Amino acid sequence: MRNKKWLALSGVALLATAACGGGEETTDSSEGSSSSDAKKEITLVSATDLPQLDPTLTTDSTSIIVTNNVFEGLYRLDENNQPVPGIAEDVEISEDGLTYTFKLRDANWSDGSPVTAEDFVYSWKRALNPETGAEYAYILQDLKNANKILAGEEELDTLGAKALDEKTLEVQLEAPAPYFLGLTGFPTYMPQKQEFVEEQGESFATAVDKTLYNGPYVLDSWQDNEGWVYKKNPEYWDAENVKMDTINVKVVKEVATGVNLFESGEVDYTLLSSEFVPQFQDSDEFKTRADARINFLRFNQKNESLQNVNIREALAKGFDKQGVTDVILTDGSQPANYIVAKDFTFTEDGADFREKYPDLQSYNVDEAKAAWEKGLAELGVETIELEFLSRDEEAFKKVNEYIKGELEKNLPGLTLNIKQQPFKNFLELEGAGDYDVSAAGWGPDYQDPMTYLDMWVTDGPFNRMAYSNDEYDKLIQGAKQEADQMKRWESMQEAERILLEDDFAIAPIYQKGEAYLERSNIENMYRHPFGADASFKWLDVN
Repeated sequence: MRNKKWLALSGVALLATAACGGGEETTDSSEGSSSSDAKKEITLVSATDLPQLDPTLTTDSTSIIVTNNVFEGLYRLDENNQPVPGIAEDVEISEDGLTYTFKLRDANWSDGSPVTAEDFVYSWKRALNPETGAEYAYILQDLKNANKILAGEEELDTLGAKALDEKTLEVQLEAPAPYFLGLTGFPTYMPQKQEFVEEQGESFATAVDKTLYNGPYVLDSWQDNEGWVYKKNPEYWDAENVKMDTINVKVVKEVATGVNLFESGEVDYTLLSSEFVPQFQDSDEFKTRADARINFLRFNQKNESLQNVNIREALAKGFDKQGVTDVILTDGSQPANYIVAKDFTFTEDGADFREKYPDLQSYNVDEAKAAWEKGLAELGVETIELEFLSRDEEAFKKVNEYIKGELEKNLPGLTLNIKQQPFKNFLELEGAGDYDVSAAGWGPDYQDPMTYLDMWVTDGPFNRMAYSNDEYDKLIQGAKQEADQMKRWESMQEAERILLEDDFAIAPIYQKGEAYLERSNIENMYRHPFGADASFKWLDVN
């Protein structure tokens, strides 16, 4: 999300969150396609390193993109963001929507051994096993008994997943889930070969040769702070439709450096920041895209000052979001007064989830000042000093310095100390709750409002800020059990209102957009608004 997916802030996009460079000598994509016998190879820029390769432990958007391209689940998303068969060849769904029977195609792991139904069952049980420590285990909650297993009320063997034979997987759900097929392409749902995982032990997925792949590509190299390289997987069941031989990805944290590399022909894709938009906006290689990612401030209520709702309200209302999007980013991002994205989920008659509460938390200096003064009085203090955790990419620096300036100007007595960290360190500190305010982000894992909302329940794995509200928890739990779509949406809309308008638990900043440079001969680099940000299976150079 983003966590799915920590979904990245402004500087991190498609490959910027997903990929980094392999450190090999590379060729320009146009040269790579100069003859029918030439190897097809491109080089992409990433603003972050790759933190994780284990699908069970993956939580950030970078790792999710990588796993999406080197592993494959039962289904994957196509160019229209619709689930299409992956390892599953066909599925039969019962009339009540509770039982899915998947027939698996003949597919192999990268060592030549077959992918079996038991590989899926093992992977899902591994994620639910508390000894694994999988933060994304909750995304399996649609499976029968998954929540009870997570709560310690049932054994792993009661999970609603059974290998009827080597090529038949039966899955039982707790309730009908119209988004379930799309969800099976998420990393936590991807198969793993038990024998190999157990043989590798703690070293599993810590290096390219400590991993088995069943997707369109394998990782050929992976160097921290430098990058990694995708190579076409000859064992992939649909290898004849994978056109690229090599995809190199470089870690480049400074936008200007990425632009220079693009102009010199050393890379074929790079993100742009606002100062470069006027320079390139008339170029055929300049592109923009809208996104469903939401970037926001997370308030850690372990801090005594942030336990005060008036202080949180002041911080949430005390900076101009329009300045972030229109002055700093200028990449199509939009101010967000919500956590569930606009233009993301709709009713059958086309109504957007956002229509009921379009603005839950707006910029208002007068209200911010009043809340600030009230909060200071309640705490019996005149000043507050907070640590502001940030990633160290260029776009994060600019946005967070702006927010710091706005809040310190509008809220007298406030000091925000920005702590910039590399992406991996940022995730570790945020996950440990070692911060006061963090510049966070979330991209949806599947196409449903719940993907934005269930992480804020008490003690949820991505709560990470000691937030708790019994009414919120009840609304989310009720929505998960409600079959009526409109009643379900009403519960989620009220939960979102409580989160933002009553509790000011977080402060949305903007809904992400992107401006980037991409070679005009690149085709079929499919981008997705949920799940993995990008699919390279069909990627080609003309």
